[in-house]
Amino acid sequence: MVRIAVDMDEVIADYVAKELQVYNQRFGTEYTKADLQGRKLRHLHPEHTGAIRAFIREEDHFADFAVIEGAQEGLRKLAEKHEVYIATAAMEVPTCFNAKYAWLQTHFAFIPDDNYVFCGDKSIIAADYLIDDHIRHLETFKGTGILFGAPHNYNETYDIKLNNWQEVVDFFEARYGS
Repeated sequence: MVRIAVDMDEVIADYVAKELQVYNQRFGTEYTKADLQGRKLRHLHPEHTGAIRAFIREEDHFADFAVIEGAQEGLRKLAEKHEVYIATAAMEVPTCFNAKYAWLQTHFAFIPDDNYVFCGDKSIIAADYLIDDHIRHLETFKGTGILFGAPHNYNETYDIKLNNWQEVVDFFEARYGS
């Protein structure tokens, strides 16, 4: 059985949509994901980096993220044949633990909570694959990394870059059968 670790933010949880919603409300802007292709919100307004970090650290910030399109169906399908783990670098925002756990219980209850990994350095993850939106996590991972397409990595290339959950399911079906 193949072991697959899956990042949360921008892979199964729509981090950018929430970040844009809060930023637009607080600063009176109307940015969309299209405005972020190839960059992060803080790159548009470096002077607001502190404010962005502050609202991300609010305990309930991670509580109501939308689910990335196809993530529930895709993970459910992968979990039928493979071991699926959620591996989130929660130490980057320690105030998010409770909200992220509750979010996973709400949207991905079919994945056992023993398979939730709240960590910092993902190089410790012992899995065959890591699906993540940040190359920095994939560079130190000992298995096969899969870069999941997100607005901030739009211009980045990687050996395996998949842009949506249908492509992820197709990738594993091509390698391990349907």
